[in-house]
Amino acid sequence: MEQDDLEVIDDPIEVRRNKRQALIDAGEQPYGDRFDYTDHTSDLEERYAELEDGATTEDMVKVAGRIMAIRRQGKIMFVVIKDATGNLQLFVRINNVGEEAFEQIKELDIGDWIGAEGAVMRTRRGQLSVAPSAITLLSKSLRPLPEKFHGLADKETRYRQRYVDLTVNDEVKDTFIARSRITAAVRRYCEDQGYLEVETPMLHPLAGGATAKPFTAHFNALDMEVYLRIAPELYLKRLLVGGFDRVFEINRCFRNEGMDLTHNPEFTTLEAYCAFSDLEGMMDLCEGVFRAAAQAANGSLQCSYQGHELDFSKPFRRATMMELTSEAAGEDVSFDRSVEDLRCLAKKHGIEVQKSWGKGKLISELFEELVEDSIIEPTFVTDHPLEISPLAKKKADNPELTWRFELFICGHEYANAFSELNDPVDQEERFAAQMQAKAAGDEEAMDYDKDYIRALEYGMPPAGGIGIGMDRLVMLLTDNPSIRDVLLFPFMRPEAS
Repeated sequence: MEQDDLEVIDDPIEVRRNKRQALIDAGEQPYGDRFDYTDHTSDLEERYAELEDGATTEDMVKVAGRIMAIRRQGKIMFVVIKDATGNLQLFVRINNVGEEAFEQIKELDIGDWIGAEGAVMRTRRGQLSVAPSAITLLSKSLRPLPEKFHGLADKETRYRQRYVDLTVNDEVKDTFIARSRITAAVRRYCEDQGYLEVETPMLHPLAGGATAKPFTAHFNALDMEVYLRIAPELYLKRLLVGGFDRVFEINRCFRNEGMDLTHNPEFTTLEAYCAFSDLEGMMDLCEGVFRAAAQAANGSLQCSYQGHELDFSKPFRRATMMELTSEAAGEDVSFDRSVEDLRCLAKKHGIEVQKSWGKGKLISELFEELVEDSIIEPTFVTDHPLEISPLAKKKADNPELTWRFELFICGHEYANAFSELNDPVDQEERFAAQMQAKAAGDEEAMDYDKDYIRALEYGMPPAGGIGIGMDRLVMLLTDNPSIRDVLLFPFMRPEAS
């Protein structure tokens, strides 16, 4: 026999392809049709929890799943299948299925999807099982499940082949089940507070709603450039002008920036706006959202994240940006210092200073460098400079500052909230300042949105608004260190051919 022939025979994918073809040649269908299962594994475990070891029943059930293990012992086989809720053993006896079917079942492979109908029993060793009278092949697997995928050091492979990751790593699947529960709990909480869920455009004619570099696309029908939305903020606040008093949206945003442990170019946020409210109201909403999410994910208001114990039952700490930065720097960091003083201080701490930065931006950069990573317990950081807050209302007693907070936990930002700016003249001036920054080379500066100014001119009530990063919230409550661990299909470089 030639060496090439040996390689074909030993190739497990080719062996499975041959089995597929053999089924087709025999008039069998390797990719079956609908199978109406009656129970999940968890249903059976709950219903037959009291079934004694060695006991059999006449209760017939239909189950379906992927084969995860096969053990053959003469005229019996033990086949373990995995469904959406867990693993279940099939106790296959030749007397129950017949000799011909038994021989066909022996040809099944790990990874195949099957359906089984039979009686519920428990083995003498205490294993809840189904003793099938018939097994149906539903989908032939042509590629073997990798033996060492669990704990694979190269997470890139696991992210890229998430379908395998979910199959062999139960804790990964648990994360995404928790994510679904968290999202549902957040939605219910907002609705219980009287917020109406809405949907706003994903394609924007202008880059706005936040300071970030946008993704661009060409709209063929109108022959114009459009932007994938950075944030839904300006559209949601238009709804306040239109008379809705409480609105929220949970949906995707896109920012054409780098990727790291807490950033992905495509991400999910909750944004909510409440007419006649303010920053204090957004603090109350934020705490409520986190508590509802924690309870849904863990059944408790306490959780552990990367070795830090957190308690969401307590009111979140509050501190101003300048007092935290001054404490970390060991000297005064405020608007009382000159621009030159703040520039020198920033350079002293290794910050590359740009000429266009004013006092507010310098204070913000010092905060990011000196303080962010050290904040562990949930903390509302307040009094953000006007220069970095183009959509927040000024503080009457200090127009250099705004009514804004960011929520930090374990060194990461989780929420951003304002008492919303509703003065159209003030907003117009800030848009103009953003355009100047854009002209000076700031790729993250917002565009001038004339229609939004027009909306404000009709009158927007005083309001509070908040954005919460849903991906980071899931990371926190499932103790995952990377945002890609909580995204089913994180963006990846194309595979090398």
